Amino acid sequence: MIEEKGLDHENIVLVGIINQNQNEEKATEYLDELAFLSYTAGGDVIKRFTQKIDVPNPKTFIGSGKMEEIREFVTEHEVGTVVFDDELSPAQQKNIEKILKCKILDRTSLILDIFAQRAQTSYARTQVELAQYQYLLPRLTGLWTHLERQRGGIGMRGPGETEIETDRRIVRDRIALLKKKLETIDKQMATQRGNRGALVRVALVGYTNVGKSTLMNTISKSEVFAENKLFATLDTTVRKVVIGNLPFLLSDTVGFIRKLPTQLVESFKSTLDEVREADLLLHVVDISHPNFEEHIASVNQILDEIKCSEKPTIMVFNKIDQFEYEPIDEDDLITEKESKHYTLEEWKDTWMNTMNGNALFISAVNKENMDEFRNKVYSAVRDIHVTRFPYNNFLYPEIPVDQVEEE
Repeated sequence: MIEEKGLDHENIVLVGIINQNQNEEKATEYLDELAFLSYTAGGDVIKRFTQKIDVPNPKTFIGSGKMEEIREFVTEHEVGTVVFDDELSPAQQKNIEKILKCKILDRTSLILDIFAQRAQTSYARTQVELAQYQYLLPRLTGLWTHLERQRGGIGMRGPGETEIETDRRIVRDRIALLKKKLETIDKQMATQRGNRGALVRVALVGYTNVGKSTLMNTISKSEVFAENKLFATLDTTVRKVVIGNLPFLLSDTVGFIRKLPTQLVESFKSTLDEVREADLLLHVVDISHPNFEEHIASVNQILDEIKCSEKPTIMVFNKIDQFEYEPIDEDDLITEKESKHYTLEEWKDTWMNTMNGNALFISAVNKENMDEFRNKVYSAVRDIHVTRFPYNNFLYPEIPVDQVEEE
Protein backbone atom coordinates (compact mmCIF):
# COMPACT_ATOMS: atom_id res chain seq x y z
CA MET A 1 0.00 0.00 0.00
CA ILE A 2 1.36 3.37 -1.04
CA GLU A 3 1.42 6.09 1.58
CA GLU A 4 0.04 9.37 0.29
CA LYS A 5 1.94 12.56 0.83
CA GLY A 6 0.95 16.20 0.51
CA LEU A 7 -2.45 17.29 1.82
CA ASP A 8 -2.55 14.44 4.35
CA HIS A 9 -5.97 14.43 6.05
CA GLU A 10 -6.34 18.19 5.71
CA ASN A 11 -9.87 19.56 5.79
CA ILE A 12 -10.52 21.23 2.46
CA VAL A 13 -13.16 23.68 1.26
CA LEU A 14 -13.89 24.05 -2.47
CA VAL A 15 -14.96 27.26 -4.20
CA GLY A 16 -16.42 27.58 -7.70
CA ILE A 17 -18.39 30.14 -9.69
CA ILE A 18 -21.49 30.03 -11.88
CA ASN A 19 -21.59 32.36 -14.89
CA GLN A 20 -22.75 32.52 -18.50
CA ASN A 21 -19.93 30.20 -19.59
CA GLN A 22 -20.42 27.75 -16.72
CA ASN A 23 -23.96 27.01 -15.57
CA GLU A 24 -24.89 25.46 -12.24
CA GLU A 25 -24.77 21.88 -13.58
CA LYS A 26 -21.35 22.46 -15.13
CA ALA A 27 -20.04 24.12 -11.96
CA THR A 28 -21.21 21.13 -9.90
CA GLU A 29 -19.48 18.74 -12.27
CA TYR A 30 -16.21 20.69 -12.13
CA LEU A 31 -16.37 20.76 -8.33
CA ASP A 32 -16.94 16.98 -8.32
CA GLU A 33 -13.75 16.64 -10.33
CA LEU A 34 -11.97 19.10 -8.02
CA ALA A 35 -13.11 17.02 -5.04
CA PHE A 36 -11.62 13.92 -6.67
CA LEU A 37 -8.39 15.83 -7.25
CA SER A 38 -8.38 16.84 -3.56
CA TYR A 39 -8.97 13.23 -2.52
CA THR A 40 -6.15 12.10 -4.80
CA ALA A 41 -3.85 14.66 -3.14
CA GLY A 42 -4.80 13.30 0.29
CA GLY A 43 -7.38 15.82 1.53
CA ASP A 44 -10.94 15.57 2.85
CA VAL A 45 -13.52 17.92 1.31
CA ILE A 46 -15.95 19.04 4.01
CA LYS A 47 -17.78 21.89 2.24
CA ARG A 48 -18.38 23.41 -1.19
CA PHE A 49 -19.22 27.03 -1.96
CA THR A 50 -20.49 28.40 -5.29
CA GLN A 51 -21.45 31.91 -6.30
CA LYS A 52 -23.31 33.26 -9.30
CA ILE A 53 -21.12 36.03 -10.65
CA ASP A 54 -20.81 37.34 -14.22
CA VAL A 55 -17.16 38.39 -13.97
CA PRO A 56 -14.73 37.20 -11.25
CA ASN A 57 -13.73 39.91 -8.78
CA PRO A 58 -10.24 41.11 -9.84
CA LYS A 59 -9.19 41.42 -6.17
CA THR A 60 -10.73 38.38 -4.45
CA PHE A 61 -12.21 36.31 -7.34
CA ILE A 62 -15.60 36.12 -5.56
CA GLY A 63 -17.78 38.77 -3.93
CA SER A 64 -17.20 40.16 -0.44
CA GLY A 65 -20.41 38.66 0.99
CA LYS A 66 -19.54 35.13 -0.13
CA MET A 67 -15.95 35.63 1.02
CA GLU A 68 -17.18 36.54 4.52
CA GLU A 69 -19.40 33.43 4.55
CA ILE A 70 -16.39 31.28 3.66
CA ARG A 71 -14.21 33.06 6.27
CA GLU A 72 -16.72 32.28 9.04
CA PHE A 73 -16.89 28.61 8.00
CA VAL A 74 -13.10 28.31 7.73
CA THR A 75 -12.62 29.85 11.19
CA GLU A 76 -15.35 27.79 12.86
CA HIS A 77 -14.21 24.43 11.43
CA GLU A 78 -10.44 25.10 11.49
CA VAL A 79 -10.08 24.49 7.76
CA GLY A 80 -6.47 24.32 6.62
CA THR A 81 -6.91 24.68 2.85
CA VAL A 82 -9.33 26.40 0.48
CA VAL A 83 -9.16 25.35 -3.17
CA PHE A 84 -10.56 27.48 -6.01
CA ASP A 85 -11.66 25.73 -9.19
CA ASP A 86 -10.13 28.33 -11.49
CA GLU A 87 -6.61 29.70 -11.68
CA LEU A 88 -6.08 32.67 -9.38
CA SER A 89 -3.85 35.60 -10.20
CA PRO A 90 -0.96 36.23 -7.76
CA ALA A 91 -2.77 39.31 -6.42
CA GLN A 92 -6.03 37.43 -5.88
CA GLN A 93 -4.25 34.62 -4.07
CA LYS A 94 -2.44 37.07 -1.80
CA ASN A 95 -5.63 39.02 -1.00
CA ILE A 96 -7.64 35.87 -0.25
CA GLU A 97 -4.91 34.55 2.07
CA LYS A 98 -5.07 37.79 4.07
CA ILE A 99 -8.83 37.43 4.51
CA LEU A 100 -9.16 33.69 5.15
CA LYS A 101 -5.81 33.27 6.96
CA CYS A 102 -5.25 29.74 5.62
CA LYS A 103 -3.56 28.06 2.67
CA ILE A 104 -5.09 29.06 -0.67
CA LEU A 105 -4.71 26.82 -3.71
CA ASP A 106 -6.21 26.94 -7.17
CA ARG A 107 -6.87 24.09 -9.58
CA THR A 108 -3.42 24.50 -11.15
CA SER A 109 -1.45 24.32 -7.89
CA LEU A 110 -3.51 21.30 -6.75
CA ILE A 111 -2.75 19.42 -9.99
CA LEU A 112 0.92 20.36 -9.68
CA ASP A 113 0.92 18.97 -6.13
CA ILE A 114 -0.54 15.66 -7.36
CA PHE A 115 1.98 15.49 -10.19
CA ALA A 116 4.79 16.08 -7.68
CA GLN A 117 3.51 13.15 -5.59
CA ARG A 118 3.10 10.83 -8.56
CA ALA A 119 6.35 11.53 -10.43
CA GLN A 120 8.53 8.44 -10.12
CA THR A 121 11.32 8.80 -12.67
CA SER A 122 13.93 11.52 -12.92
CA TYR A 123 12.34 12.64 -16.19
CA ALA A 124 8.86 13.09 -14.70
CA ARG A 125 10.23 14.80 -11.60
CA THR A 126 12.19 17.24 -13.77
CA GLN A 127 9.09 18.05 -15.82
CA VAL A 128 7.00 18.64 -12.71
CA GLU A 129 9.70 20.77 -11.08
CA LEU A 130 9.92 22.93 -14.20
CA ALA A 131 6.13 23.42 -14.21
CA GLN A 132 6.17 24.31 -10.50
CA TYR A 133 8.90 26.94 -10.91
CA GLN A 134 7.09 28.47 -13.90
CA TYR A 135 3.93 28.68 -11.79
CA LEU A 136 5.90 30.02 -8.80
CA LEU A 137 7.79 32.81 -10.58
CA PRO A 138 5.01 35.48 -10.61
CA ARG A 139 3.97 34.50 -7.06
CA LEU A 140 7.29 34.96 -5.29
CA THR A 141 6.26 38.01 -3.27
CA GLY A 142 3.55 36.06 -1.48
CA LEU A 143 5.69 33.04 -0.69
CA TRP A 144 9.10 34.22 0.50
CA THR A 145 8.95 34.70 4.28
CA HIS A 146 11.66 37.37 4.40
CA LEU A 147 9.52 39.56 2.11
CA GLU A 148 6.42 39.58 4.30
CA ARG A 149 7.06 43.13 5.54
CA GLN A 150 7.70 44.60 2.09
CA ARG A 151 5.31 47.45 1.24
CA GLY A 152 5.54 50.43 -1.04
CA GLY A 153 5.89 54.04 0.11
CA ILE A 154 8.03 56.05 2.54
CA GLY A 155 10.52 54.12 4.59
CA MET A 156 10.05 50.96 2.54
CA ARG A 157 12.40 51.61 -0.37
CA GLY A 158 15.80 49.94 -0.39
CA PRO A 159 17.18 46.43 -0.31
CA GLY A 160 13.78 44.72 -0.47
CA GLU A 161 13.56 45.07 -4.23
CA THR A 162 17.04 43.62 -4.52
CA GLU A 163 15.95 40.57 -2.53
CA ILE A 164 12.93 40.05 -4.75
CA GLU A 165 15.03 40.33 -7.88
CA THR A 166 17.60 37.94 -6.40
CA ASP A 167 14.88 35.38 -5.74
CA ARG A 168 13.51 35.81 -9.25
CA ARG A 169 16.97 35.39 -10.73
CA ILE A 170 17.47 32.17 -8.74
CA VAL A 171 14.17 30.78 -10.03
CA ARG A 172 14.88 31.85 -13.63
CA ASP A 173 18.32 30.21 -13.47
CA ARG A 174 16.70 27.04 -12.12
CA ILE A 175 14.13 27.08 -14.94
CA ALA A 176 16.89 27.45 -17.53
CA LEU A 177 18.84 24.59 -15.92
CA LEU A 178 15.79 22.30 -15.88
CA LYS A 179 15.03 23.07 -19.53
CA LYS A 180 18.60 22.10 -20.48
CA LYS A 181 18.26 18.90 -18.45
CA LEU A 182 15.00 18.06 -20.24
CA GLU A 183 16.61 18.70 -23.63
CA THR A 184 19.34 16.20 -22.77
CA ILE A 185 16.81 13.58 -21.62
CA ASP A 186 14.67 14.25 -24.73
CA LYS A 187 17.62 13.43 -26.97
CA GLN A 188 18.23 10.21 -25.05
CA MET A 189 14.56 9.23 -25.34
CA ALA A 190 14.52 10.07 -29.06
CA THR A 191 17.50 7.72 -29.46
CA GLN A 192 15.63 5.01 -27.54
CA ARG A 193 12.59 5.43 -29.79
CA GLY A 194 14.83 5.25 -32.84
CA ASN A 195 16.35 2.00 -31.58
CA ARG A 196 12.96 0.29 -31.39
CA GLY A 197 13.09 -0.51 -35.08
CA ALA A 198 10.19 -0.39 -37.48
CA LEU A 199 7.55 -2.02 -35.28
CA VAL A 200 4.09 -0.47 -35.47
CA ARG A 201 3.51 1.86 -32.52
CA VAL A 202 0.18 2.02 -30.72
CA ALA A 203 -0.53 4.63 -28.01
CA LEU A 204 -3.26 4.62 -25.36
CA VAL A 205 -4.68 8.11 -24.93
CA GLY A 206 -7.65 9.46 -23.01
CA TYR A 207 -8.94 11.42 -20.07
CA THR A 208 -7.41 10.71 -16.69
CA ASN A 209 -8.82 7.76 -14.72
CA VAL A 210 -10.58 6.08 -17.67
CA GLY A 211 -8.73 2.77 -17.27
CA LYS A 212 -5.80 3.08 -19.69
CA SER A 213 -3.30 1.43 -17.35
CA THR A 214 -5.76 -1.35 -16.49
CA LEU A 215 -6.27 -2.00 -20.21
CA MET A 216 -2.49 -1.94 -20.69
CA ASN A 217 -2.11 -4.57 -17.98
CA THR A 218 -4.88 -6.71 -19.48
CA ILE A 219 -3.60 -6.78 -23.04
CA SER A 220 0.14 -6.90 -22.32
CA LYS A 221 0.05 -8.97 -19.11
CA SER A 222 2.30 -6.34 -17.51
CA GLU A 223 2.05 -4.70 -14.10
CA VAL A 224 1.70 -0.99 -14.81
CA PHE A 225 0.59 0.92 -11.69
CA ALA A 226 -3.18 1.41 -11.82
CA GLU A 227 -5.37 3.00 -9.17
CA ASN A 228 -8.80 4.64 -8.98
CA LYS A 229 -7.30 8.09 -8.59
CA LEU A 230 -6.52 10.88 -11.00
CA PHE A 231 -3.09 10.88 -12.68
CA ALA A 232 -2.11 7.44 -11.39
CA THR A 233 0.24 7.24 -14.39
CA LEU A 234 2.69 10.04 -15.17
CA ASP A 235 5.55 8.18 -16.79
CA THR A 236 5.08 6.74 -20.25
CA THR A 237 5.31 2.94 -20.23
CA VAL A 238 6.10 1.02 -23.43
CA ARG A 239 5.62 -2.73 -23.88
CA LYS A 240 6.17 -5.03 -26.83
CA VAL A 241 2.90 -6.90 -27.35
CA VAL A 242 2.09 -9.80 -29.68
CA ILE A 243 -1.45 -10.57 -30.87
CA GLY A 244 -1.50 -13.84 -32.77
CA ASN A 245 1.95 -13.72 -34.34
CA LEU A 246 1.94 -9.95 -34.99
CA PRO A 247 4.23 -7.86 -32.74
CA PHE A 248 3.77 -4.14 -32.03
CA LEU A 249 4.69 -1.57 -29.36
CA LEU A 250 1.99 -0.40 -26.93
CA SER A 251 2.53 2.76 -24.85
CA ASP A 252 0.52 4.07 -21.88
CA THR A 253 0.60 7.88 -21.63
CA VAL A 254 -0.35 10.50 -19.05
CA GLY A 255 -4.08 11.21 -18.83
CA PHE A 256 -5.61 14.51 -19.93
CA ILE A 257 -7.97 16.71 -17.92
CA ARG A 258 -10.08 19.81 -18.47
CA LYS A 259 -8.55 23.12 -17.47
CA LEU A 260 -5.12 21.49 -17.69
CA PRO A 261 -2.54 24.05 -16.47
CA THR A 262 -0.61 25.71 -19.29
CA GLN A 263 2.67 25.06 -17.46
CA LEU A 264 1.97 21.32 -17.45
CA VAL A 265 1.00 21.20 -21.11
CA GLU A 266 4.30 22.88 -21.98
CA SER A 267 6.38 20.73 -19.62
CA PHE A 268 4.83 17.45 -20.70
CA LYS A 269 4.85 18.04 -24.46
CA SER A 270 7.98 15.91 -24.74
CA THR A 271 6.20 13.07 -22.93
CA LEU A 272 3.52 13.28 -25.59
CA ASP A 273 6.13 12.48 -28.25
CA GLU A 274 5.00 8.86 -27.81
CA VAL A 275 1.59 10.00 -29.05
CA ARG A 276 3.08 12.05 -31.90
CA GLU A 277 5.16 9.13 -33.14
CA ALA A 278 2.39 6.54 -32.77
CA ASP A 279 0.95 4.92 -35.90
CA LEU A 280 -2.37 4.14 -34.21
CA LEU A 281 -4.19 5.70 -31.25
CA LEU A 282 -6.51 3.84 -28.89
CA HIS A 283 -8.70 6.59 -27.44
CA VAL A 284 -9.98 5.10 -24.17
CA VAL A 285 -13.22 6.57 -22.77
CA ASP A 286 -14.97 5.93 -19.44
CA ILE A 287 -18.50 5.42 -20.77
CA SER A 288 -19.83 5.09 -17.21
CA HIS A 289 -19.01 8.76 -16.57
CA PRO A 290 -22.08 10.96 -17.14
CA ASN A 291 -20.04 13.53 -19.06
CA PHE A 292 -17.86 11.25 -21.15
CA GLU A 293 -18.70 13.21 -24.33
CA GLU A 294 -17.03 16.29 -22.85
CA HIS A 295 -14.02 14.18 -21.88
CA ILE A 296 -13.75 13.08 -25.51
CA ALA A 297 -13.88 16.71 -26.65
CA SER A 298 -11.16 17.70 -24.14
CA VAL A 299 -8.84 14.91 -25.32
CA ASN A 300 -9.50 15.73 -28.98
CA GLN A 301 -8.64 19.37 -28.31
CA ILE A 302 -5.24 18.43 -26.83
CA LEU A 303 -4.61 15.96 -29.67
CA ASP A 304 -5.35 18.78 -32.08
CA GLU A 305 -2.90 21.07 -30.23
CA ILE A 306 -0.09 18.51 -30.60
CA LYS A 307 -1.14 17.86 -34.24
CA CYS A 308 -2.25 14.26 -33.70
CA SER A 309 -5.97 14.56 -34.44
CA GLU A 310 -5.66 13.05 -37.92
CA LYS A 311 -3.99 9.82 -36.81
CA PRO A 312 -5.88 6.52 -37.25
CA THR A 313 -7.91 6.09 -34.07
CA ILE A 314 -9.99 3.36 -32.47
CA MET A 315 -12.48 4.56 -29.85
CA VAL A 316 -12.47 2.20 -26.86
CA PHE A 317 -15.45 2.73 -24.57
CA ASN A 318 -14.35 1.16 -21.30
CA LYS A 319 -16.12 0.36 -17.99
CA ILE A 320 -19.33 -0.97 -19.56
CA ASP A 321 -19.71 -3.02 -16.36
CA GLN A 322 -20.25 0.24 -14.44
CA PHE A 323 -22.54 1.88 -17.01
CA GLU A 324 -25.93 3.01 -15.70
CA TYR A 325 -28.63 5.09 -17.29
CA GLU A 326 -31.55 7.05 -15.89
CA PRO A 327 -34.87 5.79 -17.30
CA ILE A 328 -37.59 8.30 -18.13
CA ASP A 329 -40.87 7.90 -16.28
CA GLU A 330 -43.45 6.84 -18.88
CA ASP A 331 -46.06 9.05 -17.21
CA ASP A 332 -43.78 12.09 -17.45
CA LEU A 333 -44.62 13.83 -20.72
CA ILE A 334 -42.51 16.92 -20.00
CA THR A 335 -39.00 15.50 -19.60
CA GLU A 336 -37.00 15.56 -22.82
CA LYS A 337 -34.66 12.68 -23.52
CA GLU A 338 -31.10 13.62 -22.63
CA SER A 339 -27.75 11.81 -22.77
CA LYS A 340 -28.25 10.38 -19.26
CA HIS A 341 -31.40 8.59 -20.46
CA TYR A 342 -29.62 6.58 -23.19
CA THR A 343 -29.09 2.87 -22.69
CA LEU A 344 -25.81 1.30 -23.79
CA GLU A 345 -27.49 -0.18 -26.88
CA GLU A 346 -28.96 3.23 -27.76
CA TRP A 347 -25.51 4.81 -27.43
CA LYS A 348 -24.15 2.26 -29.88
CA ASP A 349 -26.72 3.42 -32.43
CA THR A 350 -25.83 7.12 -32.14
CA TRP A 351 -22.77 8.91 -33.59
CA MET A 352 -20.63 6.03 -32.32
CA ASN A 353 -22.04 3.89 -35.12
CA THR A 354 -20.72 6.27 -37.80
CA MET A 355 -17.03 5.79 -36.96
CA ASN A 356 -16.31 3.25 -39.73
CA GLY A 357 -16.75 0.45 -37.23
CA ASN A 358 -13.87 1.82 -35.13
CA ALA A 359 -15.75 1.83 -31.83
CA LEU A 360 -15.41 -0.88 -29.18
CA PHE A 361 -17.29 -1.43 -25.93
CA ILE A 362 -15.30 -3.30 -23.29
CA SER A 363 -14.61 -3.78 -19.60
CA ALA A 364 -10.87 -4.04 -18.99
CA VAL A 365 -11.41 -5.09 -15.36
CA ASN A 366 -13.89 -7.88 -16.12
CA LYS A 367 -12.28 -8.64 -19.50
CA GLU A 368 -15.59 -8.31 -21.35
CA ASN A 369 -15.40 -8.20 -25.18
CA MET A 370 -11.61 -8.47 -25.09
CA ASP A 371 -11.55 -10.92 -28.03
CA GLU A 372 -13.33 -8.32 -30.15
CA PHE A 373 -10.84 -5.73 -28.90
CA ARG A 374 -7.84 -7.89 -29.84
CA ASN A 375 -9.25 -8.66 -33.28
CA LYS A 376 -9.91 -4.98 -34.00
CA VAL A 377 -6.44 -3.91 -32.84
CA TYR A 378 -4.84 -6.79 -34.75
CA SER A 379 -6.58 -5.77 -37.99
CA ALA A 380 -5.62 -2.11 -37.61
CA VAL A 381 -1.98 -2.92 -36.77
CA ARG A 382 -1.83 -5.47 -39.63
CA ASP A 383 -3.07 -2.89 -42.16
CA ILE A 384 -0.30 -0.51 -41.11
CA HIS A 385 2.33 -3.27 -41.03
CA VAL A 386 1.62 -4.73 -44.48
CA THR A 387 1.57 -1.22 -45.96
CA ARG A 388 5.03 -0.66 -44.50
CA PHE A 389 6.30 -4.17 -45.35
CA PRO A 390 4.27 -5.54 -48.32
CA TYR A 391 6.53 -8.58 -48.58
CA ASN A 392 5.38 -9.67 -45.08
CA ASN A 393 1.75 -9.85 -46.14
CA PHE A 394 1.63 -13.66 -46.22
CA LEU A 395 2.98 -13.92 -42.64
CA TYR A 396 -0.07 -12.39 -41.01
CA PRO A 397 -3.57 -13.71 -41.76
CA GLU A 398 -6.48 -11.28 -41.71
CA ILE A 399 -8.06 -13.15 -38.78
CA PRO A 400 -5.72 -13.31 -35.77
CA VAL A 401 -4.99 -16.28 -33.57
CA ASP A 402 -6.58 -15.68 -30.16
CA GLN A 403 -3.33 -15.23 -28.31
CA VAL A 404 -1.66 -12.28 -26.61
CA GLU A 405 1.93 -12.27 -25.40
CA GLU A 406 4.32 -9.71 -24.00
CA GLU A 407 8.08 -9.53 -24.26
